[in-house]
Amino acid sequence: MSLLSIRGVEKRYGGLIAVNNVSFEVEAGELVGLIGPNGSGKTTLLNILSGHAVPNSGDILLDGQSCIGLKPEQLAHRGVMRMFQLTRVFRRMNVVDNLLVAGRAQGLDSATATARANELIEELRLGVVRDLDAGQLSGGQMKLLEFGVCFMVPPKVALLDEPFAAVHPIMKEIMSTFIRSRHASGQTFILVSHDMPVVVELCPRSVCMNAGAVIADASTRHVLSDAHVIEAYLGGHAA
Repeated sequence: MSLLSIRGVEKRYGGLIAVNNVSFEVEAGELVGLIGPNGSGKTTLLNILSGHAVPNSGDILLDGQSCIGLKPEQLAHRGVMRMFQLTRVFRRMNVVDNLLVAGRAQGLDSATATARANELIEELRLGVVRDLDAGQLSGGQMKLLEFGVCFMVPPKVALLDEPFAAVHPIMKEIMSTFIRSRHASGQTFILVSHDMPVVVELCPRSVCMNAGAVIADASTRHVLSDAHVIEAYLGGHAA
């Protein structure tokens, strides 16, 4: 049984079909790239998977149980964590307290949450800003903090929406190392990114969407050589 099963999911906004009969499986420990041109439905699908939107039809199973209708906080307690394209942290709270709040909300006691926060601050190289309010951090540092928030309690599935967008190369490398390390230890990811070199490096498998539908699902290098993907996503034509 797959860890995550997406079955015939559709989402409509009026006459617009944002997600069109999308189906694919994610096994435990997979790192799956979710790629496609702007407007292809990737973020809408992540919104559905994380409980921020409800599909018009279809089903989503986590460990064999339907997740449809669950709120984001309910899904978080079941192990589905989400990073947003526009970072969501408590800007008037310092780095340490952002992590502690996340840990306590997920059931960690004070001592465990503190120890876990300190480990993540070191791993994500946030030590020099640990006592600054999150609003004082750079965009890349806020992204790193959001990684920490998502991993105070390691999730079953981490949904990452454009974590590398407009981020300094040093921060990007810290993020990539973090993802690579977690994947090696069995963490499951769905990664949305337009950064193709990073997707090729990190994701053994990719699912490509266009106009709300899945047009390719295979190894990343195979997907990027697919004629439909080249035409729809890369803007060219296959030889």
